[in-house]
Amino acid sequence: MTTSPNSDIHPRRRWISGATLGFAALQWTGPDSLLRAATSTTKNRVRVYVGTFSSPLKDVLPTQVDLPPGNGRGIHIFEMDTESGAFQEIGIAELGTSPSCLVLDKRESFLYSANETDRMGAENHGTVSAWKIDSQSGMLSLVNSVTSGGSGPTYVSLHPNGKFLFVANYFGGSIAVHPVLPDGSVGEAVAVKTDEGNIGPTRAKHAPKGSFAISGHDRTHAHMIETDITGKWVIHCDLGQDRIYIWQFDSTTGKLTAAPKPFIALPPGDGPRHFHFHPNGKWFYSIQEEGSTVVLFDFDASTGELTERQTISTLPNKFEGSNFCSEILVSQDGRFVYAGNRLHDSIAIFRISETGELTYLGEVWTQGNYPRSFTVDPSGNWLVCCNQRSDNLAIFRVDRTSGQLEFSGQFAAVGNPSVVRFSKPMSN
Repeated sequence: MTTSPNSDIHPRRRWISGATLGFAALQWTGPDSLLRAATSTTKNRVRVYVGTFSSPLKDVLPTQVDLPPGNGRGIHIFEMDTESGAFQEIGIAELGTSPSCLVLDKRESFLYSANETDRMGAENHGTVSAWKIDSQSGMLSLVNSVTSGGSGPTYVSLHPNGKFLFVANYFGGSIAVHPVLPDGSVGEAVAVKTDEGNIGPTRAKHAPKGSFAISGHDRTHAHMIETDITGKWVIHCDLGQDRIYIWQFDSTTGKLTAAPKPFIALPPGDGPRHFHFHPNGKWFYSIQEEGSTVVLFDFDASTGELTERQTISTLPNKFEGSNFCSEILVSQDGRFVYAGNRLHDSIAIFRISETGELTYLGEVWTQGNYPRSFTVDPSGNWLVCCNQRSDNLAIFRVDRTSGQLEFSGQFAAVGNPSVVRFSKPMSN
């Protein structure tokens, strides 16, 4: 299904915070009925945590994030009805330093945020924070924050054993490994690696005709970090270098050792941004921000080596103009891949063959502007898209047979949303 993007942009909203240095106590929003809704659990409801660009304190605490300064208020908390797709906001953990990426631990006792600032500490680092989740209400309370080992932390993930937190510092061009302490707090980094080497050209090899998409080839920019499904290997991509790095991970000490083949180079200027493993752990899909491509790699779990096998465009045939890719997501059943296009403002849909190769099925308009990321809910029936510059989440119904997306007609208002994380279904 292919639809044409609409050029209309929802008007922005301003928010003024009284928080000191970007941190404040949790504040409830909405009437008492929402508070009651937060404590009532039903089997068809999940909690939803939305990270945002939230830098209204720029005059007090300047932050180095996407321009213009963010309209979010921190981490917005919703409940979602997985039968209807409806969202209801139940609270906000106010934070003025742009918690743009979130991850939940397996027990859903804690949530961790990467706070995309460069103004913390003498070395102008960003921070990562640990938040305690109230098991009854789902509300958050700040446990602690530590510097992230670089400026502008843009991605955070957990090791499968839950004992280590990984951070990618976009503006710092570095990655860090932090221990997760027994009380759920984040410890100081036990490993920091700074990307070194040549920077790619501003013109991407695979850029569409007429593209003026130039974003991250001014310096090193670590953009994402996660382990493979075994937890033996840590992988991170550097957009500015056009490289994907592979590290062997010591799950006892948290130390990183370069793999026998320490990195793989993508085409010059294409800019690897995010990646996602297939559930089988053998197929690895990387999306390139400026090249507007998805690349399929075979992953060797014994050596950590990536072997390129297919490159395919995220855009429709004959598209001309500028585009920045964003998110990539493999469906829970391993049958489809979804790829985000900013400026084109669409989600491309691909079918995965029995050998892992992709076939382009079409795209759907995101119903907003600049889709930064999207996530499928635990039921597999709903895809929620963060339209960063439209200040909303758009909710799509997923056809699990065809892979197609159909807009539900429903939005949830959030200033500059960046990421969505779902809890497991709530029980009676």
